[in-house]
Amino acid sequence: MDRRDSLKTLLVGTIGGITLASVNSCKTEVATDAPLKQTASNLYGRTPKELEHDKKVHAEVYLNEHELATIAVLCDIILPATTDAGSATDAKVHEFIEFIVKDIPAHQLPMRGGLMWLDLEANRRFEKQFIACSKEEEIQIIEDIAYPDPDNKKPTMAHGIAFFNLMRNLTLTGYYTTKMGFDDLGVNSNYANVWDGVPEEVLANHDVDYEPEWLAKCVDQSKRLVIAEWDEEGNLLT
Repeated sequence: MDRRDSLKTLLVGTIGGITLASVNSCKTEVATDAPLKQTASNLYGRTPKELEHDKKVHAEVYLNEHELATIAVLCDIILPATTDAGSATDAKVHEFIEFIVKDIPAHQLPMRGGLMWLDLEANRRFEKQFIACSKEEEIQIIEDIAYPDPDNKKPTMAHGIAFFNLMRNLTLTGYYTTKMGFDDLGVNSNYANVWDGVPEEVLANHDVDYEPEWLAKCVDQSKRLVIAEWDEEGNLLT
């Protein structure tokens, strides 16, 4: 199992209970306004109050260009592209992280401090900033904070380890809440199920069969997306 598959496995059991919970904490009070109709400029369905909040957050500036570039590099180290799925930056995860850091101020100091630590560590080892390092040099630093040796704890690495945990959580959350991430996980939710009824051999074992009229109404796949209607006496109409 490669690193990306390992992350996907861990995601199913942990991301919903930990990371998504922290991201959801950015929500303000429950809006009572009616949801807006989805349009080309409003694809993810927001109330007027939520849209105003999003507009305000997007207009703010916290991270500088160098910090954003470093975040993008880190995102793709954590979730690089594969033959079957795009990378974290392909899914715009770096933009998601920029938004979350502004929307949840508690992330700001750990994020900025962690990015500073990364550049200091790169300067200490290679006398250049992290994003100026070669891929091999970047991975050398990341492996020390992504997979720390529990038997060889280094106090100087503690800040880097905590920072990478934050980056990994945000990257996984951002990626696996996009369509690209859903496709990578093989999620097929929110689709009407296709059901052809009880198999004929099972019906035969119990010496029963479907009534043709009922079968036409309930197991006609051409009507699987039609909402059922009932008469006043509880009889199925369509």
